[in-house]
Amino acid sequence: MQERSSVGELANQLRSELDRYSPGGKLPSSRALVERFRVSPVTVSRALAQLAAEGLVVTRPGAGAFRARPRGDGPAVGDTSWQELALTADASAELVPRTVDASGVLVSLAAPPPGVIEFNGGYLHPSLQPERAMAAALARASRRPGAWGRPPIDGLPELREWFARGIGGAVTAADVLITAGGQSGLTTALRALAPPGAPVLVESPTYPGMLAIARAAGLRPVPVPVDADGVRPHLLADAFRATGARVFVCQPLFQNPTGAVLAPERRGEVLRIAREAGAFVVEDDFVRRLVHEDAGPLPRPLASDDPDGVVVHVCSLTKATSPSFRVSALAARGPVLERLRAIQVVDTFFVPRPLQEAALELVGSPAWPRHLRAVATELKNRRDKMVTALRLHLAPFEYAVKHIPSGGYHLWFRLPYNADEAAVVAAALREGVAVTPGRPYFSAEPASPHLRLSFAAVAGTAEIEEGVRRLCAALDAVL
Repeated sequence: MQERSSVGELANQLRSELDRYSPGGKLPSSRALVERFRVSPVTVSRALAQLAAEGLVVTRPGAGAFRARPRGDGPAVGDTSWQELALTADASAELVPRTVDASGVLVSLAAPPPGVIEFNGGYLHPSLQPERAMAAALARASRRPGAWGRPPIDGLPELREWFARGIGGAVTAADVLITAGGQSGLTTALRALAPPGAPVLVESPTYPGMLAIARAAGLRPVPVPVDADGVRPHLLADAFRATGARVFVCQPLFQNPTGAVLAPERRGEVLRIAREAGAFVVEDDFVRRLVHEDAGPLPRPLASDDPDGVVVHVCSLTKATSPSFRVSALAARGPVLERLRAIQVVDTFFVPRPLQEAALELVGSPAWPRHLRAVATELKNRRDKMVTALRLHLAPFEYAVKHIPSGGYHLWFRLPYNADEAAVVAAALREGVAVTPGRPYFSAEPASPHLRLSFAAVAGTAEIEEGVRRLCAALDAVL
């Protein structure tokens, strides 16, 4: 075997020779394997580690590697059917059964198979993430005095102040809690604001992760339709009257999945309607930092125009950085803040201090505005490429994307009314492109089939062109 032989090749060779050794028998030493196969000690070490991970060998420091003994019969398989009743039985027939369905979220979290173009991703491609800036920020943060100690329960004061400035209006650092990602902030908010069995008004369509949170908490999501200008106020008022709900969850900026921005004339109406209903508005401001280069001035968060504490605001750094950079803020004013704080403490104690310190280092560095400008340019280019490719390859569906957003990372693509959404998704995957079905974005029956097409998780514009071509082939196969 030549020196250039890979770890995999050496592992395959050793695997084929294992029958020469009895269970528990010792394999040749690493030095002997190096000399025999003419590879480096690192290659030998990694090949043995691979076999150990497969359960074929056991390595013992200082003693060597040994063929693993056959596993004995596993423990007896018990009868877990009783859990079906335990998990669904409810002491009160009036309460909504608590179900946990993560399928709508996993679509954008699970990595597609090799060679499949990722139109279903929910985060920036690694080439768009500020990896060097994050690494440098974490390194600097780790050297700060007290960086590994217990942080303040509400979060570092400087980080809370930074988030408060971004929200604006009357919101101060005292109104902000640091949370571990937007999903955690939404979970805390819904648990604090509505008891199990209560209705919660949601945009339709809306983010599946929020619907999953609501249902897992035993809440009843009630849909309120949106159009190109966001939620429709008269339908929101009707929904409050019909249900008696005390919570409305919305994404006023670049809504997921439609990309809609709540129109200026509707902003005050939404707050007024909620205030008259004695209800809270949970504002999920999830992609404010993923604005496109051609966007005009952004509307301020609803929370900045709310003197009465109607809005509970959630915003995060995650979408603009990395899936693992889970630092976000939950802002509220009035007595509700204490309840939000109590639930967060019970659930998570606090966000790890090194991560909070790293967030402060990152957003305070010159690299941060440079990163946001670069992402704004690249997302616009990718959006334009996807729109152009859709119109080129899918001429019959030219107007299926009704709204071209100036922020966010996806397009909302309407399929023909007679299309089988699940069949299209499956056919697309067979063609080598992963897309997100529209059905999980609706809390009730959807008016028509849709796909959500992400342009942020792919490697570049060439991959977008190829992905749309594959999607065209899938549509031709099933329509």
